[in-house]
Amino acid sequence: MTLSPRSSLLPRLLLRPSTLPRPPAPIRTACRQQWGSRFPGGQQRPQYNHFNRVKQIQYLWYNSPGFRYGAGGVGVGAVGFVGWNLERVPVTGRLRFNCVSPTSEVSMAQQMYEQVLEEYGQRVLPASHPDSKLVHKVLDRLIPASGLQDQQWEVHVIDDKEQKNAFVVPGGKVFVFSGILQTCATESGLAAVLSHEIAHTLAHHSSERLSQLFIVLPIALALSFVFDVSGQISQTALEYAYMRPGSRKQESEADHIGLLMMASVCYDPKEAVGLWQRMEEAEKASGVSVPQFLSTHPSSHNRIDMLRGWLPEAEEIGRRSECGTVGGYVDSFQKAVGRAGNDTDLW
Repeated sequence: MTLSPRSSLLPRLLLRPSTLPRPPAPIRTACRQQWGSRFPGGQQRPQYNHFNRVKQIQYLWYNSPGFRYGAGGVGVGAVGFVGWNLERVPVTGRLRFNCVSPTSEVSMAQQMYEQVLEEYGQRVLPASHPDSKLVHKVLDRLIPASGLQDQQWEVHVIDDKEQKNAFVVPGGKVFVFSGILQTCATESGLAAVLSHEIAHTLAHHSSERLSQLFIVLPIALALSFVFDVSGQISQTALEYAYMRPGSRKQESEADHIGLLMMASVCYDPKEAVGLWQRMEEAEKASGVSVPQFLSTHPSSHNRIDMLRGWLPEAEEIGRRSECGTVGGYVDSFQKAVGRAGNDTDLW
């Protein structure tokens, strides 16, 4: 199971190295003396521009008060901007940076929604199809627990038995590929998939990923300038060191929130473990396995372990939800969502 397409490529134009005026003659001469000497036989040593740029910055820092004040002002402004836009994720209480409003998130996602419809629109099953009815049935049970009834939910079941995939575009646009229904096996298995996807919307993970670009782009530009490396190298380094670990954290968070959500409306949370056991078996059968540190998602094995660790919490929610009448715990879940993580201990 994967999620909505993610925009992980940084604009190459923005990552092109910049240049500064050359430092005064004494520094230039020193660099020539250190790096411009010749090897035995008269061969010229290579010139390393990144050392010159580091020296340029050092020179400006120690000799230009204006440069120090400017750099300090930028630093203080950046820290203030990040601090002003810190918030806690609903339910889990994780502290994160997010400067994209929910309204902007939905507006930007509209283009993605139109693109997906353009690509798969001819293969969307009608609302009268049994698969569409099943997805509608599960969603109708989960959405009241999420507190997201105000969104305009639309269900699109795509007739593609090869793809085991589902995702929710911000704004309540649900896409389920028919191939994942067999892996779900039961209604509770499908609830595990859909509650995970709804959890991404509830936690505004898309806007968090967009916000990360405000951190990644300046760092990539700085690395490109100081070390004179190509933008592609900076992008790749930040992708694997920062963006992908962050994506795996969001996936685990959606697993956690989704597990509690499905338990709150009386779906069996153990079915989430069963779902990922079947996903792991399918991966082994296909022979396709990506090391976790290279992936945007946790490995199926690790997801199973984490879900098992959260089961006691989910089962307690199920016991308190009066599942014989369905809905006794929904109000508590909505209150937890409304608090938006002001307290980390929500239950």
